[in-house]
Amino acid sequence: MNIENLAWEKMNGLIPAIVQDSLDGRVLMLGYMNPDALELTLETGKVAFWSRSRQKLWIKGETSGNTLNLVDIHPDCDSDSLLVRARQEGPTCHLGKDSCYDDDEEGKVMPDIAFLAQLECVISQRSDDRPEGSYTTRLLDDGIKRIAQKVGEEGVETALAAVAGDDKELLNESADLLYHLFVLLCARKLEVGSLIEVLRSRHS
Repeated sequence: MNIENLAWEKMNGLIPAIVQDSLDGRVLMLGYMNPDALELTLETGKVAFWSRSRQKLWIKGETSGNTLNLVDIHPDCDSDSLLVRARQEGPTCHLGKDSCYDDDEEGKVMPDIAFLAQLECVISQRSDDRPEGSYTTRLLDDGIKRIAQKVGEEGVETALAAVAGDDKELLNESADLLYHLFVLLCARKLEVGSLIEVLRSRHS
């Protein structure tokens, strides 16, 4: 990306930067970048902004530790705004929420399909922490063969529910199948993103 080709003149040297979670697609925050902030972001891999209130350059999380790790940046068609895809280290919002657009009463604002990314994160955390009493912990402790067996069982049960014509049961069994498949991928140290790449390659 050529920094000089962006339309800096439209907002007196600033460009709005929408930060999106690269895993689940949620909008995390809106900030403003000047050329120095964009250059610093590209150099360090940590998302930086220009503070309009303090009139200074700042790296998100430089004091709190809640950084945004850059994945990629895309200018829009008019080159006057940026879509910044990043991975969070801790909550993005200064109120302690993952996203500045999350609502305490309504919960997280995300596309429905993004819940799968959240599920993957929960399973990964269970794998790291191994909390007692967790079904996921028990599955992981049982090992690959047992998890694979459960995936097979849930696959058969999903197929039987489909043949029986029971939509509610089909949805329940499909949910069980997806969950156990995610645990299996986690146990093999594979990410759902890698699975998505395989699907993308087949689609193209």
